[in-house]
This record gives sequence, C-alpha cells and structure tokens, in this order.
Amino acid sequence: MNEIKLGIFGLWRGGSFLHIINSLEGAAVHAVCDKNGDKVAEALQTCPDAKVCADFDELLDSGIDAVLLCNYFHQHASYAIRAMKRGIHVFSECTAGATMKECVELCEAVEETGCKYMLAENYPFSAALLEAKRLTDEGSFGRILYAEGEYNHTGPREMLAGLTPFPYHWRAWLPRTYYVTHSLGPLMHITGQMPVQVSAFAVHSDVLEEYDDFRHNYDAFAMMSCMTDGGALFRFTGCAHMGSPSGYRVVGENGSAETGRTLGGNLNVTYHTWTTPEGKPSSETYAPDWPANGDLAEKAGHGGGDFWTVYNFVEYIRNGVVPFFDVYRGCCMSAVAILGWRSCLENGRVYAIPDFRDKAQRDAWRHDDLTPFPDENGKVTLPCAVPKK
Repeated sequence: MNEIKLGIFGLWRGGSFLHIINSLEGAAVHAVCDKNGDKVAEALQTCPDAKVCADFDELLDSGIDAVLLCNYFHQHASYAIRAMKRGIHVFSECTAGATMKECVELCEAVEETGCKYMLAENYPFSAALLEAKRLTDEGSFGRILYAEGEYNHTGPREMLAGLTPFPYHWRAWLPRTYYVTHSLGPLMHITGQMPVQVSAFAVHSDVLEEYDDFRHNYDAFAMMSCMTDGGALFRFTGCAHMGSPSGYRVVGENGSAETGRTLGGNLNVTYHTWTTPEGKPSSETYAPDWPANGDLAEKAGHGGGDFWTVYNFVEYIRNGVVPFFDVYRGCCMSAVAILGWRSCLENGRVYAIPDFRDKAQRDAWRHDDLTPFPDENGKVTLPCAVPKK
C-alpha cells in the first residue's frame, strides 16, 4: 500500500496529532481544514506540504484516504457518514454519536460502505492501564467482578469560561454523563466487557450555577452504574467537576489493580494472601514499562494515548489490525452516555443498552433523536442539568 494520506478536520484538537503522524512511516498529513487561520498557520509549521481546505467537502475532495474528525464533540456522526459514503476511512476523536438515531445510522454506514471506522478514545492506552489490561487478560485477577473509573476535569472559572466561547457551544450544554469515554473506555478495554444496562444519578452544584456565563450544565458530576455482558458491575463518572484527579480500578475474584490519581504513573496490584501468584508479592506498586514504542508514546499527550490511537488507526488501514474501539463499542459508549442521562432525569431508571451489532435492537432506537444540544435557533429536546432540589 502506498503512503496513507490523512486529512485533519479541526485543528484545535487535531493539531495534537501532527507530530505523531510525522513520526510514523507510511503515513502523512495530506490536508487540513479549520476556520481558524492561526491554527492553520501553526499546522503548516509542522506539516508545510499539507493542502489547506476551506471546508469539509473540499477536504473530502483533496485525495485523502482517511480523515481525523476533531471537530465539535456532538457533530462527529454526520461528518463520519459523509466521509465513509465517499470511501474515506474515519478516525473519530471524541464521541461516536450524540443521539441514538445517529448511532444507528453510523453503524449502518460502516456496514454499507465497508470503510474502516475507529473511535479514538485515548485514556486506555497509558502505560499503567495497558499493564492492568495485560494482567487481566492473563487471568491474574480471576473473573472480574467490579471496575470503577473517574474522569475529573475541573478548573478555575476563567479556564472554564474560555472553553465555552459562545452561547451555543457544546460545552455550555453538555450533560455530565455525555463525556463518558475517558472513564468508561478504560474499563471496557481492560476487561473486554460491554455494558448492557445503565442507571445514573447527577449531583447539582451551587458553585457552578453562580457562574455568570454561557453555560447551562450546573451539575458537578453524574455517577453511572452498568452491568456488563460478562456479569461485572462498572461504576464511573462522565466528565466530572470534582476536586480529585482521574483514577481507575479493576477488581477480580483473586486480585485487583488500581492507578494512582494521575493518568500515567504507578499501578498498585494486590492479591489475596491465598491467591498470590507464585514468585509475586501480595501487594506491589510500580511504574509499568510500555509494551512497545515507548519513546514515541512518551512524547504524546494524554499519557501516551494520543500516540496509540493514531498508531492503531494506521495499522488498521495498512494491515487490517482491527482496533478495540470499533463502531459497535464506540456506539455502545455513546448509548451509555445518552441513556445514562435519561436515567438521571428519571430518578435512576434502569435502561438497557442496545447491542448495535443486532439490527433488531437498533430498530428500537432508529428514530430517537432527543438531544440536549441546541440547534441554530437554540431549540433543545432534553434538559442538560437535573433540577435543583
């Protein structure tokens, strides 16, 4: 196969991938598209031969083999479908779909076109979480009973306001369950299990409500609980506005692994005294090594995860190595986010998560387009925060 020509749509986030792509053999940034001229100029400093496109259609016409979608959080599905209908592979940098209807349409676009689609969830690929997966896969912990994940992204008022630059920006209307991939993704990747039911509750924040800016999502966090197809219980946040950093834990019948409160760094592995593997301590805290490509991963963002997402995508296109976060797992996470929010609004009601591989289960949600994100006229069909009590 010749050099893979990649296009990047959205350079605020997409700019993080430029140097990673340049470090990989057989791949190149062929074209970029962003309405911000300063971001385009910055990209050209790293990739001076990249074609600059005025809009998405021009990007699709530029001769690219695949596109990295780094546009607004809730707008990926429609752009992914447009690209795949043109025979262009898709790397979706954030959530797969913002409505259940979009998730159905996205899965069917992958099936109909045969294009390769990957959700670029990056948090599972820190060295510590890759080590937790290795230990789980080899059976060190026995049957997995429980896992938890917290993605906490707080900050001062000025920073939060800067991330919400205009009234209809997606961050101003983002319910606390919707940005779920950084907390749920690692649990799915480590265990290999998929959620089949979700129940959730959200907690209102008086502090956030006092902020006089564009935002309407005044919940500090939502806590979700999922039963999985492997019979385990997952407990996790969405994007939480709490004081502690992110952290992850997986617990089996024989032992457990837990990260510190950083994305990288140490992993604590603990066994029962009667289940400790021969030659290992019953409790150990250490900084795992990368399984491969450590020199490149260390230079990338999100604990090295940015490198692995791009690397896995290129391997998918070039060698057919199917990534873990295919369209079905991606849409599963989106469904947990969407239906988890409805659970918050309905006092913890339990929702079944559809298996998007099953057309009959997809059909039940085919026309469901309820959304907390406003259209160009400010209309929404779901609230984005729970009522204050």
